[in-house]
Amino acid sequence: MKFARLGTPGTEIPVLVEGDRYLDLRSVTSDVNGDFLADDFAARVSAARDAGELPELTDAAALRIGAPIARPSAVICVGMNYAAHAAESGSQPPTIPIIFLKTPNTVVGPNDAVTIPRGSEKTDWEVELGIVIGARASYLDSPEESMAHVAGFVVANDVSERAFQIEVSGGQWSKGKIAPGFNPTGPWLVTPDEVDHRSLGLRSFVNGEPRQDSNTSDMIFSVEHIVHHLSQYVALEPGDLILTGTPQGVALSGNFPYLAAGDVVEVEIDGLGRQRQEFVAWEAKK
Repeated sequence: MKFARLGTPGTEIPVLVEGDRYLDLRSVTSDVNGDFLADDFAARVSAARDAGELPELTDAAALRIGAPIARPSAVICVGMNYAAHAAESGSQPPTIPIIFLKTPNTVVGPNDAVTIPRGSEKTDWEVELGIVIGARASYLDSPEESMAHVAGFVVANDVSERAFQIEVSGGQWSKGKIAPGFNPTGPWLVTPDEVDHRSLGLRSFVNGEPRQDSNTSDMIFSVEHIVHHLSQYVALEPGDLILTGTPQGVALSGNFPYLAAGDVVEVEIDGLGRQRQEFVAWEAKK
């Protein structure tokens, strides 16, 4: 199944995506949120669809695409999870997952404009596979238990400000990760049965020029390992979002310029969709 949320920020309509049809889920849930995902959502939606209780949203094409999940309680990220990206960053591949946090207000629609922070000269892109939690995970006994706690997968762009992340970080990365809108997500939440998360092509482009081109099979730590590992330190709640790291091909490598106002970034993952953001200059509010 593929789920999306359509409409203006704060009033998105939850929908089931079937080909070019968008089926209104408001008879089943008010939103694609933790409560919905924790309550056998796939079976409930299947039953409602089969009973003819999901009318088609006829104006769907005219609506903004929101993030496919409502604001999560946590956004937890894995750094340096592709060896080639670690190398281009000047680091050795990690032996245990490197973890940092983004704030929930970074999660925005896949095609929303992204504001370059005030004073930023090193805003960067990062295409990533995102995991959405569907059942509470705490102290899992093994990685084999992890997928029972996964609702689905999303495309994410872990937008980063490298000077904030590295040069003025004090040793923690989150300063460069938490500007508003720094986590475009979607367009869809795709259930695990729809894709093989172990082998998904993921790519990024800046102004139409290719940047990243890799596969999730190159991740150092697998989805299963990440969920199990995190569960030893934090209780993952339904609706939480985990970003699994990015491959090589970012501006931090020194091979490409950082982003400037007017640049357009596109990121995509096989089976999970494509997103597009225009980067805009920060302006003081009047």
